[in-house]
Amino acid sequence: MGDDLIAGDVAEGYGGVADAFRRNFAKGRELGAACAVYRDGRKVVDLWGGYRDAKRSRPWQQDTLVTVFSTTKGMASIAMAVAHSRKLFELDERVAIYWPEFAQHGKDRITVRQLLSHEAGLPVIDVPVDLAMLADPDAFGRVLAAQAPKWEPGAAHGYHGQSLGWYESQLLRRVDPQHRTIGGFFADEVARPLGIEFYIGVPDDIPADRLAFIQAARPIAALLHMHEMPIRLALAVANPRTLTGRVFMNPKILRTTGSVNRRDVLRLELPSVTGTGDVRSIARAYGSLATGGAELGLQQATIDELEHAAAPATRDRILKVDTAFSFGFMKPFPILPFGSSPRAYGHTGLGGSFGFADPDAKLGYAYAMNRLGFSVPTDPREVELRQALDRVVGSGAAR
Repeated sequence: MGDDLIAGDVAEGYGGVADAFRRNFAKGRELGAACAVYRDGRKVVDLWGGYRDAKRSRPWQQDTLVTVFSTTKGMASIAMAVAHSRKLFELDERVAIYWPEFAQHGKDRITVRQLLSHEAGLPVIDVPVDLAMLADPDAFGRVLAAQAPKWEPGAAHGYHGQSLGWYESQLLRRVDPQHRTIGGFFADEVARPLGIEFYIGVPDDIPADRLAFIQAARPIAALLHMHEMPIRLALAVANPRTLTGRVFMNPKILRTTGSVNRRDVLRLELPSVTGTGDVRSIARAYGSLATGGAELGLQQATIDELEHAAAPATRDRILKVDTAFSFGFMKPFPILPFGSSPRAYGHTGLGGSFGFADPDAKLGYAYAMNRLGFSVPTDPREVELRQALDRVVGSGAAR
């Protein structure tokens, strides 16, 4: 792919990131992608390139929007951080105090902190979920409240791969004076103050030609790449009877990753999966948090919670590897080292996307693409970009 299909700019000293971005295309790894970095509140990397469609007929543009799968969880958690700063909830209070119906099946003792740390035992929804249910927050809230935990809450943790965002949204609806869902709260209290374009529930008036088409591999091709996943996770995902397999089997519509190309899916608020925006907006949001979150009105107590080092990584009951989470964010763990110290926080997404805040470097970073990779928890393309950035930060050559 020629350089005429790679655009953007980097500040002086960040050329290594641009070189890594070009190499990913030169090696044939990318269809379309973007990478952005904010440091000290200043945009220092803003790159995009390739194509937003599988036929390679429509170039990725500066304003192309891309669905980022679980990288959405980090953006949704920024909304929860704003709500926490406004004292709409306390992390060590029981969820049922704010949402009494949640107390069913022994969930009365689950704290907000446990819920946001994937410790609540609620990664699976037993009732079949369809698009109509997802579009009805009241009806879906009753289903979520009635769900029984799959382990003793607080005794272990396991990735709430799709359910976390829905529980966050139901909690937020009950503590927000305006009773907004997380998508509405994010739009009003995060996106608008920061001037970013990122949606949890894509509006119908967004033109289709601004959306990147997500290119997912066929199931047979995915089987050929199973070795790129931790072996225990690969085996668990492949077996629909396991708890891991069940996490990703309901709703049925999301079993196929290409379903996110459907507007009726993107229209819904799926705050763990289908966040869609331009990549610089993700970096801008994390960059704001990394410099104290003043634009969002974050209080120091909230920042301290975000930056607090998580407990040592332990075995995740769903992902089958050692992981660490806090406040809805991933923290650095053995197979996902990122940032300058344990104070960093962010979230990866299926296929390779990633966004994070590095408070020590006062840096926000994001990468996303529309050709899904197979590695977990992130992707070699992203790793090369982040390593190039680490060299810049570590050398002190640019600020």
